[in-house]
Amino acid sequence: MEQIKKQQIINTAMHIFKEKGYFAASMQDIAEACGMAKGSIYKVFPSKEDLFTGVFTFVHRTMFEQARELDRSLRLAGDPPKEILRRKIEFQLQYMLENHFFTSEFKDLPITANENFQVEWKKKRAAFLTWHRDCFYEAYGDSISPYLGDIVAIYRGMSREYLSHAVQTAIACPMAELARFCVDRMDAVIRDMIDKEPVPILKVSSAYFNDINPVDLPTRRANLGEFLQYFAQKVQELPQPERIQKELLEVIDLLRRELQQDKPNATLVRVYTNFLDSVDELRPYVRQLGLMLNHAAEPQKDSPHQA
Repeated sequence: MEQIKKQQIINTAMHIFKEKGYFAASMQDIAEACGMAKGSIYKVFPSKEDLFTGVFTFVHRTMFEQARELDRSLRLAGDPPKEILRRKIEFQLQYMLENHFFTSEFKDLPITANENFQVEWKKKRAAFLTWHRDCFYEAYGDSISPYLGDIVAIYRGMSREYLSHAVQTAIACPMAELARFCVDRMDAVIRDMIDKEPVPILKVSSAYFNDINPVDLPTRRANLGEFLQYFAQKVQELPQPERIQKELLEVIDLLRRELQQDKPNATLVRVYTNFLDSVDELRPYVRQLGLMLNHAAEPQKDSPHQA
């Protein structure tokens, strides 16, 4: 009985939130629409934030349940891998378009500060990333294993942008056609990767954990070390006399050693980076290094701004 009551509240709240928006929707509105006293709603959901989180969780749980049913039916039908991928993407785009209020960004809503919502948001992100990774792996197999992180990132960026245009009715493309377009474009990207074998930018594990949790301090410092190695390679490619190259490489090594300290000397780090910044060709890398140093020095805060 309690579960039925909870589901009734969620279904009603979903409609009210869609109709009025998060701020305008009140617990009183939802209680009246349910035919209940407001106190009865609060017994199930102590706050509007908790109720919104309940709706958010239900919407995405329903989506993944339907996605599993679709997967089973497609496997039984024996469709080609690329067609299965297209159908799965079409389903996702259509579902997210119809439920965009609960599947879009939440950066303007105070709900992002709610601890329970953050937990559910991370679960949703993890499920999406796993699903996208599995969809492409099942369609292309082991040949794309080194590039799964990049493939998922490229697809997610593409689909998010087009979906935002669809939500704003800036395009009149049916989701079936958009899915076909996305799959064809991704096929071209993936075939090119397999053919040219570029060095992957994103490791699939790094992409996954960076999306779900802020990268921890040791990982950020490890990435900083990798970037300094790349920096050193760029120095060796400079059209500079060997003496200048040697000086620059020595400074990079001193910088690397200083950054390995528990408490790097900020003055020394600034001196080293200013020296590197004196070479015009290295300035873009110095700017990126500065951003990485800022991130490595301070704990990151995750924010549920993406689907």
